[in-house]
Amino acid sequence: MIRIDSVTKRYPDGTVAVDRLSLEIPDRSITVLVGPSGCGKTTTLRMINRMVEPSEGTISLDGVDIGRQPVNSLRRSMGYVIQNAGLFPHRTIVDNIATVPRLLGWTKQKARERARELMERVGLDAALARRYPYQLSGGQQQRVGVARALAADPPVLLMDEPFSAVDPVVRKGLQEELLRIQEELGKTIVFVTHDIDEAIRLGTMVAVMRTGGRLAQFAPPAELLSSPADAFVEDFLGADRGIRRLSFFPSEALPLEKTPIVALDASAEQIASRTTTDAPYLLVTAVDGKPLGWSEPGDLIAGDIEPERLLPYGRPFEYGKDSLRAALDCAVLSPTGWAVAVDGTGRVVGVVSQQTIGEAIRSAHAAGRADEKVAG
Repeated sequence: MIRIDSVTKRYPDGTVAVDRLSLEIPDRSITVLVGPSGCGKTTTLRMINRMVEPSEGTISLDGVDIGRQPVNSLRRSMGYVIQNAGLFPHRTIVDNIATVPRLLGWTKQKARERARELMERVGLDAALARRYPYQLSGGQQQRVGVARALAADPPVLLMDEPFSAVDPVVRKGLQEELLRIQEELGKTIVFVTHDIDEAIRLGTMVAVMRTGGRLAQFAPPAELLSSPADAFVEDFLGADRGIRRLSFFPSEALPLEKTPIVALDASAEQIASRTTTDAPYLLVTAVDGKPLGWSEPGDLIAGDIEPERLLPYGRPFEYGKDSLRAALDCAVLSPTGWAVAVDGTGRVVGVVSQQTIGEAIRSAHAAGRADEKVAG
């Protein structure tokens, strides 16, 4: 555990970057520091590996005051990932990743073997090993940065806005990769971001900091969204925090309907049996069970279903894995108002209406309020 006890950072000109901060960062979890510019989140991160020395207070790792440890050995025991990766431009990718193991005295062969192993773990093609940073995309460079931080298998990983310089699509992929790696390795990660959505998506615990370096609230993401500590936290979370909260309710509670579904190769009898339902639309699926689009019942002719004439289905959600927020988003994007649920292989398992999703949301919120009363 990392324990931050009444830590203050005051610069010679009197500026207070961090003010009497106390936090207990749990092991094998992702703790996110989030807040506006000037709130001290990066300063706090850098005090953990003593890139910045605190003016007052103590920081301890597993009960040992880090101020009493040699700086070099402390830093080599912690992975560190920054924005834009911070790679050495004159070194190949494999040698960038092998940096810390080489500093720790590993042989070049052993360090490179470890680097290649980590390239695979973070989703980098082995063919990139002999390339240089300028030959990689921004997302690939960030993956190299993560691999380099993990190279010596440190128990602690510090990440300072590592994904903020890449586009939203790449950022989402990197976030998913980090969550996968964390599930496999179970590191103690301290992650800095200014993006509240990123904090909620990644954090086991989230520390919201206010300007002046004071802690506003420290809580799990779901609690943060349901019970903000004050007006500052509420404003920082944004007006759509209720929608964000739906990310913590699973879709597996949704009752799915299967009757308005017809396969592309359906017979006249099968189509006729579907068109007798009250459903205003039928979902047409491919032979392999994957969704193609929606059609009005009267437009279907046996053996002559034209996929290009179907209404788009928006996008599907994976039943049981995705959240109520994802299901609601799919229903809103669908021109029919119905969300398509698929399994892990992309095959349709059912559909669900906006009305049914709304009822599930009301039930989830009611259950959440009941849990809060019990906890209180």
